[in-house]
This record gives sequence, structure tokens and C-alpha cells, in this order.
Amino acid sequence: MSAASKTLELLSFFTPAQPEIGLSQLCRLAGRDKATTHRHLQALEETGFVEQNPLTKRYRLGPAILQLAQTRELTVPRKDGVDAPLRALADATGETTHASILSGTVLYKLMAYESPRHSIRVVIDIETFPLHATASGLCALAFGPGPLLDVARRPLTPFTPSTIDSADALTSAIEATRATGFGRALGTFETDVHSIAAPLFDPAGFLAGAVSVASVATRFTPELEARIKTHLVTASRNITHNWGGTIPANVENAWAHAVAQSKDLEPTP
Repeated sequence: MSAASKTLELLSFFTPAQPEIGLSQLCRLAGRDKATTHRHLQALEETGFVEQNPLTKRYRLGPAILQLAQTRELTVPRKDGVDAPLRALADATGETTHASILSGTVLYKLMAYESPRHSIRVVIDIETFPLHATASGLCALAFGPGPLLDVARRPLTPFTPSTIDSADALTSAIEATRATGFGRALGTFETDVHSIAAPLFDPAGFLAGAVSVASVATRFTPELEARIKTHLVTASRNITHNWGGTIPANVENAWAHAVAQSKDLEPTP
């Protein structure tokens, strides 16, 4: 990893739950010594990407981030294209829906919507999605650029007893995602959460992110899974269209087969 990459990587540790971070904590998070971390922070501070809170002496994101975020949304308006399809998906499934966006080798949360149908529902409280442990991450690995696989493998962090913990198991999960067009994560990131995701594509035909439905495990039945997959296809098509993209033929074919199979598994009324 280059010095520039190491410097910019520090920005990924700031989240809404952790808006300010001290030097010592950043050293631990990044796995670097204090002198190196401080040098990288100084470079970020000089360019406005971070600033130091004068009261706490901790670091927080600087104004340059806001300017870049606004420019990004104005020139590549992702959120506008996600809002309505996510709400429709939540209404159709009765579960929490969310969309993620791939930037480099990191899958970031873009937007989430919680269906009001159930009092107990999944809350998406993370900002980045582990590639090996989430349905959205598996979509990124299956349909995204090759280097993502190397990132996912180091390391295969265990989140639950069901988390993928070997290269062979990860390969099998990726192959299943390619074959069906859906990422499937049953209790692999949170024990009581089951998720299904579908890929999203940009105008150039590259993977841009994923759209997902997260259900409380006790409500996850074959009938619900079939319904989720059907409506995920619609949501993925709509979001991809709103972003100026088109779903690749191989993904459409995989969906057609997988959705038909899911409906065959539903009990006859």
C-alpha cells in the first residue's frame, strides 16, 4: 500500500457513531506507529480532509469532505435514484431495505429504509459492509472487480458462528451468487438477521453497488424469500435504470431461473 493510500485510509475510520478519533486510537485502528499516523494526519489536516477539535484534541472530518460529497452527488446523483425504489421494496416486503455503493474496494451504505409494518425490525447501523459476511458484499465479489476478492480474504473476520471462514467457502458463496444473481447471507454478520441482495450497475456496465432486504431471522420463511427476490429484481432494475445503467443479460438470466425456483418451493395454498 502506497503512502497516499495509507493516508487516505485513515478517513475510513470516521463514522456517525465515531465522528471524532484521537491519535492513539487511530494508531490502533490503522495498526501503525504514532509518528507515522501523526504524519498522515498532518497531511490530511493541511488539505482540509480532517481537522482537530480544539476542545477535545481529537480529529474529525474536515470541510473538504463536504465539498467533495456535494460535488459527487451533483455530478453522480445516486441517492435520488435510490429513494423511491427502496421505499417501494420495503412496502412490498415489510422488511428493512438498504442500498450500498462501491467506491474503490469498499462497499459503503448509501441509504436505508425501515418498513413500519413490524415493531421489531432490522436497523442498518453500519457504514461499510464486510464483503465476505453480507449479502451486499457477496454481490460485490460476484459481479465486481477482481481485486475485491483479495481484500475480502484479508482477513475473513468472524462475526458469528455462521460467518464464512475459509477461502473455499467464500469461493462457493461467490459462485452461488453468480449462479442465482442474488447474494444470500443467513446469520453471517448478525446472528438474528437474514439478508438477500441484488447487484446494481452503472452506465458503463460495471458494478456500482447493491440493493438488499434485511429480515429478522424468525420471520424469514421460503415464502418471504421468494417475495423478496421477486421485488429485489424490480428494485435493482429501477435503481440501475435511474443511474443510467442496464442489467447485464447474464444477471437477468440468473434471476429468472432463481426466482422461478424460489416460487416452486412455496407451499401450495
